[in-house]
Amino acid sequence: MPKKTKYRKDHKRRKGGTATRMIKVSFGDFGLKTLDAHWITARQIESARRVLTRYVKKTGKVWIRIFPDKPVTVKGGEIPMGKGKGSVDHYVACVKPGTVMFEMNGVESSVAKEALELASHKLPVKCAVISKE
Repeated sequence: MPKKTKYRKDHKRRKGGTATRMIKVSFGDFGLKTLDAHWITARQIESARRVLTRYVKKTGKVWIRIFPDKPVTVKGGEIPMGKGKGSVDHYVACVKPGTVMFEMNGVESSVAKEALELASHKLPVKCAVISKE
């Protein structure tokens, strides 16, 4: 969740197009790249982060390149149509195909690839493990 936002509620955006930024591994040696466009919730990001840090134990460093800054609103159950927009329920990060979401450094290639594969199972998108070129 962001510390401060200019507006409390946000419009729904379209999920089309491909990524033009954050498409290369910048900080680490290995990265997890998305192949689909999707909204990834803060809970899913945290779940993937926990898998990565637990698998590599105290070796290696993990970078999270995406941040959930888009508020998603939900109206309560059994509420009639109208009466305005619902309250903010959770936050998501909008990712496009080609976005590098996680990066890793300081571990062997086999360990990094296995950890990133396990983290990809926690996310709602198809992912590919890439290395620095």
